[in-house]
Amino acid sequence: MMATPAGVYDAIVVGVGGMGSAACYHLARRGLRTLGLERFDIPHAMGSSHGITRIIRLAYYEHPSYVPLLLRAFALWDELERESGRHLLEATGTIDASGPEEVVFVESLASCRRFDLEHEVLTSAELTVRYPGYRLPRGHMALFQPRGGFLLPERCISAHVEGALTAGADIRARERALGWEPAGDGVRVTTERGVYEGGRLILAAGAWMASLVPALAGIAQPERQVLGWFAPLEPALFTPARFPVFNLLVPEGRYYGFPQYDVPGFKIGMYHHLEERVDPDGFHREAGPADEAPLRVATERYFPAANGPTMALRTCLFTNTPDEHFILDVLPGLPQVVVASPCSGHGFKFASVIGEILADLAQTGETRHDIGWLRLNRFVRETAAP
Repeated sequence: MMATPAGVYDAIVVGVGGMGSAACYHLARRGLRTLGLERFDIPHAMGSSHGITRIIRLAYYEHPSYVPLLLRAFALWDELERESGRHLLEATGTIDASGPEEVVFVESLASCRRFDLEHEVLTSAELTVRYPGYRLPRGHMALFQPRGGFLLPERCISAHVEGALTAGADIRARERALGWEPAGDGVRVTTERGVYEGGRLILAAGAWMASLVPALAGIAQPERQVLGWFAPLEPALFTPARFPVFNLLVPEGRYYGFPQYDVPGFKIGMYHHLEERVDPDGFHREAGPADEAPLRVATERYFPAANGPTMALRTCLFTNTPDEHFILDVLPGLPQVVVASPCSGHGFKFASVIGEILADLAQTGETRHDIGWLRLNRFVRETAAP
């Protein structure tokens, strides 16, 4: 296959997952000649942007500055649904629950009050009356927010890619980027199939970011994550209409979960599952009994009506920064190169707005969105060229 002639692209995007697909979409719709390069299929299940369902919520305990980004993300997901004709977001409401003095409840409530978000505070007993699938510890408090639910990540990626293609982008799957280098004011990207040049480069390669930006090797740390789907003993309690998605802090850890959707099972995950730092090209992708055990413990104790036979166990990758916040920035000393992610296990819901931000940074180096606190200089100050 012949490479596109040098100089034909205004922007090259490496990684066409959640963030990269959205970047391609926004760049192409702005009239930029855009190339998207993906080493796997589009979409694929090798990284961080798969798993059938992904939580989207507004009450954000991780940091209040995420909320304005989320408001824009919701608007852009709605716009993508209308444009693509695809159903991308299932509204279930959201539950953020913990002890009354613990971070999940306290900071979720604070973000609702700060941004005047519609919400309701429930005791664990009140939560069970309303949603009988929940059996949280006595004394736990739950914050319910009606605006939220889950995205369908594979559909979201496909919708962004289809929109990018319609706008004239060149998207190429199964073409691995081997490296890149500055080329005057632009960049040169070498892949397994050819060499491409462009005015701007966006690196959105998730767990593989450190292989493309060595300065991120100690900052962007891939972690093996496991999700479980268990057949409910009382299926009627775990439909999207009767079971909001959740973030839950309990003595066993911090868990997140979903109603039954597509796969015949209640879905649950545990943040930093077994705390396994891994090489994204060389880790154990099959899940087993040791992976299932912490998911079963929480399901049996807090969602007992969901504690039926195992339907599926699947692995994915988190890529964590030391402070577990995103990286969105141009590289120091290389204004033509933009880096996106790692998103530390909570980024997919933002993909629509991150795509917009990346297009802004590629075009002008700035964005109207408040991302000062997500800049790379909190970790890296020297030039991060390969």
